[in-house]
Amino acid sequence: MQASRQSAKRLLKEVGAKRVSDEAADALAEEMNKFSYAIAKKAVKLASHAKRSTVKREDIELAS
Repeated sequence: MQASRQSAKRLLKEVGAKRVSDEAADALAEEMNKFSYAIAKKAVKLASHAKRSTVKREDIELAS
């Protein structure tokens, strides 16, 4: 599941933006996806290193 334009707009508005262009929302969604992918990849490596096939909350926390 990837971050969408709508989720990026919603986030920007939650932190105080009054208006958000589609281009800004698309750019934020792209960065959110890159960031999330990097964390997920690290979390999978941590679980694998611990000889687990299940990624746990602690893996996500350590990865971020």
